[in-house]
Amino acid sequence: MSPQTQQMLIDSAEMFVQLFLELTVLFLVISFAVGLINQKLPAEKIQRLLGARKGRGYLMAAGLGAVTPFCSCSTIPMLIGLLKARAGFGPTMTFLFTSPLLNPIVIALFIPVLGLNVTLWYAGLALTASIIAGVLLQHFGFERYLKQEMLTNKPSGCSTGCSTESDSSESTSCCGTPEPKEPSIWAKAWEESWSLFRSMLPYMVVAMLIGAFVHGFVPADFFAEVASADNPAAVPTAALIGIPLYIRVTALLPLVGSFAAKGVSMGAIIALVIGSGGASLPEVIMLKRLFYWPLLIAFLAVIFSMAVIGGFSFNHLIL
Repeated sequence: MSPQTQQMLIDSAEMFVQLFLELTVLFLVISFAVGLINQKLPAEKIQRLLGARKGRGYLMAAGLGAVTPFCSCSTIPMLIGLLKARAGFGPTMTFLFTSPLLNPIVIALFIPVLGLNVTLWYAGLALTASIIAGVLLQHFGFERYLKQEMLTNKPSGCSTGCSTESDSSESTSCCGTPEPKEPSIWAKAWEESWSLFRSMLPYMVVAMLIGAFVHGFVPADFFAEVASADNPAAVPTAALIGIPLYIRVTALLPLVGSFAAKGVSMGAIIALVIGSGGASLPEVIMLKRLFYWPLLIAFLAVIFSMAVIGGFSFNHLIL
């Protein structure tokens, strides 16, 4: 084995450990917090705030995505929590598109790297495209491609609520044992988050293995070679390259100057930013646990379209 291959394997292993530990912590913390919110905040209120029938639900979902500093993978616990609370499907998808692409950290990096005008244009594109995509997915009934078994809480105990009252007025379960005390909201939230984590764990392991492999074995100059400014297909190529990668927008923006120096057009860079920030192969693997293929393909089509439109718009309208 050559020293270069050995170094790639080491880089991949280090990235896997980093990604897995980071995503595990984020997943448990976010799903635990969402579990607490769902218990504290009545589902009816969430449905009113994020309902698909009222246009403001889309605006609120886009705003929620814009203030939550999640990456493409860490949005999933929040996504499941909103769907479990029966928030509107369209607004929830709007949140899924918006959250990794537009948050305070991204904006704080965009302004010094690309300037205020480009930042405002990017924010407007991300918000508008996310809302339109959510509306269209709701209108065409893509909600039917959700795996409902992931959105129902399994009852605990030996049955689904059969209990008897003894002479001493103590509640007993159908198994003949005293009915356990009602767990605290903290215990319920933890049980729910841990159950969700266990169900997603195999998908997370596969997702992180692939993400780490891509990180370790795809050369750093590969993007610059295939998305050079003289390539007429640079923008869609950049979008296609970006979607499988697991790179946060915050990690990609500092590399803009390096890419530009190597001859990559700014439109291709924007397409890469949107493609890699809005989706990733690890996220797709995890979403497959929740989405059937038609919805998963629609999700990828939205991100790809957003990246291509953003890249060409930047080249022809902004510059």
